[in-house]
Amino acid sequence: MSTTATMGEMANSAVEFYPKGTRGGGGGRADGTHAGGDFVVTVKELRELMELRGTDALQKIQDSYGDTEGLCQRLQSSTTDGLSGDPTDLERRGQIYGQNFIPPKKPKTFMELVWEALQDVTLIILEIAAIISLGLSFYQPPGKESEACGNASAGAEDEGEAEAGWIEGAAILLSVVCVVLVTAFNDWSKEKQFRGLQSRIEQEQKFTVVRKGNVIQIPVADMVVGDMAQVKYGDLLPADGILVQGNDLKIDESSLTGESDHVRKSVDKDPMLLSGTHVMEGSGRMLVTAVGVNSQTGIIFTLLGAGEMEEDGKEKKGKQPDGAVENNQNKAKKQDKQDGGVAMEMQPLKSAEGGEVEDREKKKTNVPKKEKSVLQGKLTKLAVQIGKAGLVMSAITVIILVLYFVIDTFVIEGHAWLAECTPVYIQYFVKFFIIGVTVLVVAVPEGLPLAVTISLAYSVKKMMKDNNLVRHLDACETMGNATAICSDKTGTLTTNRMTVVQTYVGDVHHRVIPDPGQINPRTLDLLVNAIAINSAYTSKIMPPDVEGGLAKQVGNKTECGLLGFVLDLQQDYTPVREQIPEERLYKVYTFNSVRKSMSTVIKLPDGSFRLYSKGASEIMLKKCSYILDANGEPRSFRPRDRDEMVKQVIEPMACEGLRTICIAFRDLPSNPEPDWENEAEIVTELTCITVVGIEDPVRPEVPDAIRKCQRAGITVRMVTGDNINTARAIAAKCGIIHPGDDFICLEGKDFNRRIRNEKGEIEQERIDKIWPKLRVLARSSPTDKHTLVKGIIDSSIVEQRQVVAVTGDGTNDGPALKKADVGFAMGIAGTDVAKEASDIILTDDNFSSIVKAVMWGRNVYDSISKFLQFQLTVNVVAVIVAFTGACITQDSPLKAVQMLWVNLIMDTFASLALATEPPTEALLLRKPYGRNNPLISLTMMKNILGHGVYQLVIIFTLLFIGERMFNIDSGRNAPLHSPPSEHYTIIFNTFVLMQLFNEINARKIHGERNVFDGIFSNPIFCSIVLGTFAVQIVIVQWGGKPFSCAPLNVEQWLWCLFVGVGELLWGQVIATVPTERLPCLKEAGLGLEPGEEEGEELAEDEEEIDCAERELRRGQILWFRGLNRIQTQMEVVSTFKRSGSFQGAVRRRSSVLSQLHDVNTISTPSHVALSTATANTSPAPGNASGESIP
Repeated sequence: MSTTATMGEMANSAVEFYPKGTRGGGGGRADGTHAGGDFVVTVKELRELMELRGTDALQKIQDSYGDTEGLCQRLQSSTTDGLSGDPTDLERRGQIYGQNFIPPKKPKTFMELVWEALQDVTLIILEIAAIISLGLSFYQPPGKESEACGNASAGAEDEGEAEAGWIEGAAILLSVVCVVLVTAFNDWSKEKQFRGLQSRIEQEQKFTVVRKGNVIQIPVADMVVGDMAQVKYGDLLPADGILVQGNDLKIDESSLTGESDHVRKSVDKDPMLLSGTHVMEGSGRMLVTAVGVNSQTGIIFTLLGAGEMEEDGKEKKGKQPDGAVENNQNKAKKQDKQDGGVAMEMQPLKSAEGGEVEDREKKKTNVPKKEKSVLQGKLTKLAVQIGKAGLVMSAITVIILVLYFVIDTFVIEGHAWLAECTPVYIQYFVKFFIIGVTVLVVAVPEGLPLAVTISLAYSVKKMMKDNNLVRHLDACETMGNATAICSDKTGTLTTNRMTVVQTYVGDVHHRVIPDPGQINPRTLDLLVNAIAINSAYTSKIMPPDVEGGLAKQVGNKTECGLLGFVLDLQQDYTPVREQIPEERLYKVYTFNSVRKSMSTVIKLPDGSFRLYSKGASEIMLKKCSYILDANGEPRSFRPRDRDEMVKQVIEPMACEGLRTICIAFRDLPSNPEPDWENEAEIVTELTCITVVGIEDPVRPEVPDAIRKCQRAGITVRMVTGDNINTARAIAAKCGIIHPGDDFICLEGKDFNRRIRNEKGEIEQERIDKIWPKLRVLARSSPTDKHTLVKGIIDSSIVEQRQVVAVTGDGTNDGPALKKADVGFAMGIAGTDVAKEASDIILTDDNFSSIVKAVMWGRNVYDSISKFLQFQLTVNVVAVIVAFTGACITQDSPLKAVQMLWVNLIMDTFASLALATEPPTEALLLRKPYGRNNPLISLTMMKNILGHGVYQLVIIFTLLFIGERMFNIDSGRNAPLHSPPSEHYTIIFNTFVLMQLFNEINARKIHGERNVFDGIFSNPIFCSIVLGTFAVQIVIVQWGGKPFSCAPLNVEQWLWCLFVGVGELLWGQVIATVPTERLPCLKEAGLGLEPGEEEGEELAEDEEEIDCAERELRRGQILWFRGLNRIQTQMEVVSTFKRSGSFQGAVRRRSSVLSQLHDVNTISTPSHVALSTATANTSPAPGNASGESIP
């Protein structure tokens, strides 16, 4: 012993003599250079080792270290006890071998965001106009000839006024700066929120390691080289490692290699485990050999430049030094040639278990695509319609103004165009142009994307408190449209706290846990061994956290229930496990959804073998040929006995909602040794020890939550792997099925028989016959779940396309979670694979949190509608006022700067105020809106037009006879640089006050009477309305020339206020008019028609893009930029997902590749798709509502 110790010390001290950096051989990074520190293995050696596979790797380990044990010692770790867990040791390992995270991309700086906000075309046009206006205002035509220029220059009455000509241009520039800063700040805070969300998701991810002999869970980022990690079914490996001990381990490496077949891993054939791959079966322990940027995932990420900026990544792609990554390079090149090839190569799995290919990728490959979220589709369409109208209006305004001026000056008054007058005329034209642009600015609802984002971001933040961790923003809004929820039973509807309450042993059915004396000692001994050995050693019962509380169940809950049964029988399972540690298990057939059982083989002292097996009772009993009687002796167990037992024992247990588990064993001879690969021959002719009934009580809050769902028009279906009687009993307790209703409960095999034709192919018509009434699907496999979800989504028998939410926790639920419109993964019981495939993670695994998600989703939808109702009223009124005002009085009553202020209130502030309304229970009292319902309902249309009429009447009255009412000078036909008039100030003030009071009206969109209902529960709304009012007072009283405002007296203010409050009274009048009486109203902003989605898919073809670009050039850039914002926001989210998180890194390699390809040219096909869609959605002449005509 001592000699080895001294040798070890010598080996260590020998390292010290090397000058730093020579021994390390310049390992992969700066900190790898002195990796010799006090470990005998360098980063470079480990990196080279992890690039080998199979026999090559085994050979290398043998040559360099003797065996895995040797490598483990050199890393100063132990295969049984793991690391010591000493903080200094962990820190040193972190410094030498790196930490287990991949540095995220730098967030955009505030200045970059400002620059992006400046790209808005409308703003650019305004800036240019403002600068021209500024330049011209400094030009003074020679005084004596000014008469010759006609009435054009008559405006400059006194010097002071002429001097002030520059103010308007400056004010426009200033307000542009305001808009830009507000936009940038919004983007910035949003980005910050997602970073926070991302880090929260990362902290959630933990992994099991052994330290100091104790099994503990640590955050993935804390794993270091030398850790002994326990891997089990469903894990996503967070680091590279070498298998030290494994049972039946199968890994899905498709995310790295593209091979969809599961790879068997074993200590003697292929022990190399790589980060980013999924454990599909079995369990084991691995020695961590590479983390963070040195792991396979990290290397790929570094090559793709996820750590640096994308551009560097571009250059790197050309000169990759590493042979191991050559095939990536080819893939990257392919990616450049044909977008989307790579996604398919990465995910050959049918289920797309490869995970997070971003939506755009999905569109281009055959991976099941998720369509554009419902709301986005509708908003896009609406914004396009409004944008086009605005463009036309502004163009007409400019043309009319110019024509009027030209005819008036040169034809009627007969002036000739003189060279020295040119600047004066140009100044006029610039003024007209600015008016035109202002009409456009007000018409384009660029607040829409902002409102959507604010609303979603706000909801996401609040949903965290309701135990919903949203991974994809649009899932939140889709949830509001959900019409069906397919839920798991265990853990979601039930508490997932298993307890054995009945047992059938020794020919007796015990309704309560028997006394140990009532069971034959031999049977008891077999029972304890069968449970202790044939369950994962990670499952155990721990003492309760609180005195007198329930004992803590760690690991698989069913196994914990059985271990609890052993304790209830006053026995103990730990001595058995100590006597037969995990290494001595001869062969393990782990549980999976096909076997529905688990078996373990041990070698007995006399050399023979014993197999213990447990599993679903009806499956296990078919494999039993014997059963232990009251004396503990086996007697034969015939099919007849089995049917008797099913009737007498299993069905009564199942009807009480218990899960039945059968425990059995079999002795096998040592000579000849059985063929362990032939599972069917081995797990048969078993001897049944006992059948137990396990209770998993329904969560107390679930029945109420399900009642709420049903009232909200959402059908809840239960999909479970359990026995049909158990499932039916639990469904009745939850309220999913009610006695006397018309419903179907099916088993997986019946379901499959009914939906397939003679050839065994699934037919949609057959599914359509079943799903509307189906409430419980029992003994179902993951594929059944996927089939059901797909069947409901693709169904066309109901007029609304169904929107399906699915909950899942197992690895095999991945396909169904991906296929569903919204996938919920369980935060506690869920495997990493399920979480990767999901849209929302339920942090408390509770069904009632899903109801909260529905509430928030509907709230998002309503918030957007409220905002739309408000915004469109302002749009309609402002555009008409500016347009008619310009045509009749040659000058818009609302000046450019005032328009920008109105735009700011109505876009940015209103979107903040209306998008942050908290949800109420009342949202659950109505049916879902459905995918093809219009965004603007008839009631909203009535409100918009009603309020529009009121405001227009008031404003035109003020414009044409206001000066007589208030006895002031008229502001109409004022010359170029005249001082602001009280007349126009009153119009502006009244307009803004009407908007403010209408904002309160906009809080209700279903025609409710009380618009103040719950107003104080939203402090943001109150503060914004009051704040806007305060700023308005300042602008009017002290805004002066820049805002074209003259101070008003108290009487005038009171009149303005009176007219504003009139909005609230008028709102009541409108609410009294029944909507049905107004047949003339059309609904606008319908969802995309089925045919149009196809149009979007084509956007890949080159010609399509060309025509899309032509489309763009027609001036639609204006609204397009606005929409771009929505797209960019969605992209920001997915980019975070990519760069921020380590766990899914490799899986997202393909999307990073495509990102490199796209990021520099942001108009990727996903954006162009929009414009091709608009080609379809532009309303046909005479079809005012904009429904597309097939």
